[in-house]
Amino acid sequence: MTDIIDGNLVAEQIRGDLGASIDALKDEGVTPGLATVLMSDDPASETYVSMKQRDCEEVGINGIHVEIDPDAPAEELYDTIEELNDDPEVHGMLVQMPVPDHVDSRQVIRSIDPAKDVDGFHPENVGMLVAGHPRFKPCTPHGVQKLLESAGIDTEGEDVVIVGRSNIVGKPLANLLIQKADGGNATVTVCHSRTDDLAVKTRNADVVVAACGVPELIDGSMLSDGVTVIDVGVNRVDAETEKGYELVGDVDFDSAKEKVGAITPVPGGVGPMTRAMLLYNTVKAAGQQAGIDVELP
Repeated sequence: MTDIIDGNLVAEQIRGDLGASIDALKDEGVTPGLATVLMSDDPASETYVSMKQRDCEEVGINGIHVEIDPDAPAEELYDTIEELNDDPEVHGMLVQMPVPDHVDSRQVIRSIDPAKDVDGFHPENVGMLVAGHPRFKPCTPHGVQKLLESAGIDTEGEDVVIVGRSNIVGKPLANLLIQKADGGNATVTVCHSRTDDLAVKTRNADVVVAACGVPELIDGSMLSDGVTVIDVGVNRVDAETEKGYELVGDVDFDSAKEKVGAITPVPGGVGPMTRAMLLYNTVKAAGQQAGIDVELP
């Protein structure tokens, strides 16, 4: 019988467990604070930021939100980041991507104080991750690790195939899974758009992580019996629904579930975990900056 890995349930457990950590910090006079910055009128970005701020309110994190006109000069965004860097009430910060074309996204990331970079994208934090001493694990890859742990999947000695090489998921996840640490010790193959015979790679895997942004690219014929599948993709495709579309992953769920041992659904799999791990990193950042050794779930 296929195990459907419930990301909503695991995320809820993590948020609940974070409550004790947040209370411990508040007992020391520290309320974790997360700042979100939006320089876009994209409805999806507005929704993402709204959800993150709601998450903060639910767990007791102080949410600070700043909106900047998308037509404003880039310097207005950089000045805002500098102000938040200097604000002791702000322990974590993220700038919602994408930013307007006249703003250099790489400079945006470099402008954020690495100690407050709870996305884990600053070059300093990427380097610490690769070196095996991450300050913050990027939220989606860390969420994938937590989902595997919740399903009782030990990656030590396992062959893991990651389909996708983005800086947000594929590359950092590969680095986490090869680390000599709990949740690591895997043999990792990273596949991408130039990979020959993708199905050969995925059929030989113990764990497949789909993170390429191609709707239902991987189907049951590309998977071995009993494999674990983590589907990171969230793709909007036309459908005869009230909204006129539906969300699907990078895996054809219906054909895959007939073969796999465990699989995440879309939606309700990795997505909730990404948001939960953002809260986790914010609490961790608050403890680090306050010099308080707080226990994290």
